[in-house]
Amino acid sequence: MKTTVLIKLATASIRKNKMRATLTMLGIIIGVAAVIVMVAVGYGARTRIRAQINNLGTNMIVITPGAAQTAGVSQGAQAFANLSLDDVDKIRRESQYVAAVSPVVVSRAQVIGPAGNWRSQINGVDVDYQTIRDWPTESGDFFSADDVNATRKVAVLGATVAANLFPDQDPVGQEVQIRNVPFRIAGVLSKKGQTATGTDSDDIVLMPYTTARATLSGRVFIPQILASTTNEQDIPAAQQELTELMRETHRLAGNDPNDFTVRNQNDLAQAAESSTRVMTLLLAAIASISLLVGGIGIMNIMLVSVTERTREIGIRLAIGARGSDVLTQFLVESIVMGVFGGLIGLIVGFSGAKILGHFTGWETVISPIVMIIAVGFSGAVGVFFGYYPARKAAALDPIQALRYE
Repeated sequence: MKTTVLIKLATASIRKNKMRATLTMLGIIIGVAAVIVMVAVGYGARTRIRAQINNLGTNMIVITPGAAQTAGVSQGAQAFANLSLDDVDKIRRESQYVAAVSPVVVSRAQVIGPAGNWRSQINGVDVDYQTIRDWPTESGDFFSADDVNATRKVAVLGATVAANLFPDQDPVGQEVQIRNVPFRIAGVLSKKGQTATGTDSDDIVLMPYTTARATLSGRVFIPQILASTTNEQDIPAAQQELTELMRETHRLAGNDPNDFTVRNQNDLAQAAESSTRVMTLLLAAIASISLLVGGIGIMNIMLVSVTERTREIGIRLAIGARGSDVLTQFLVESIVMGVFGGLIGLIVGFSGAKILGHFTGWETVISPIVMIIAVGFSGAVGVFFGYYPARKAAALDPIQALRYE
């Protein structure tokens, strides 16, 4: 038989028992829809994490303290603040690939403004910080190299700090107090939003690192050094170069392990995405169980169909149809139910993902490849679970089939 004829026969058979066919395809519909929704949510989470990592800066490389040991006992990563301005100076003098570098001197303090006070993170940085983080000001300007060299008491506020201390007004040119020291506000940073870990990037105050070290009492240390390259292709070479320069300043021998870590944005993104990727695969695997249940439903209904149409099969065989023709006919019926159910499930899943994203605010990304795989898999389920009933129909004896009541 021609393929078009087989598909017409299969479609006609399904139409004769619409309710039964619909219930049979329900498992496939639910399975495909569930896979589409789960994968869309997982892909959306990974895309959002990637965007948040890229939002950190341009071609950024992060240097952090590594593991350390005391009396042979490991203290874990970043146990000691072993980064220094000497590291920054050496990178700035000798690096061939790094275009910008800045220490990050970290502290926390109460910031007092006209509308009250706000406890925030205080970062002492260099002027290159703005270039590395690709963080323009919404109003005013970033502090200058002269401000850094002269240890001037100037600050740039994050959007969250500015909104809480200066509601409905521009804080540029006004003053805030940080640990009883007055700071002139040079500018307000544009909004960055949340980081991949859920913290507020805009809840921050930036000042020259020289000023931070000179005026802020309490715990002041360098938890990281930020660097960036001119283009993305230079990042691997820059990482290798930074590792060598850092080993020199830390006076590490050839066999000594690094007491620091050099990572780029891709490393950070992969680490952040790993758990999301595992969860997406787990949810998709659970949702795929519905496809197997739907396949069992197809096998069950096809076996019933073979029993009901035994005389029809006998007549076809008696007038010259081959066993392969009967097998193909029933197999096409099961494939049509699988694919048709997959297409309906695709529509339901697509709509469900959009509705879920609209009401929950989650970002959902529907991959065309996943859609094609889901429908293809539903067709494969029809082949796998429809083969046995089709084979059983093809193996019927024509005489016995004609006698069947």
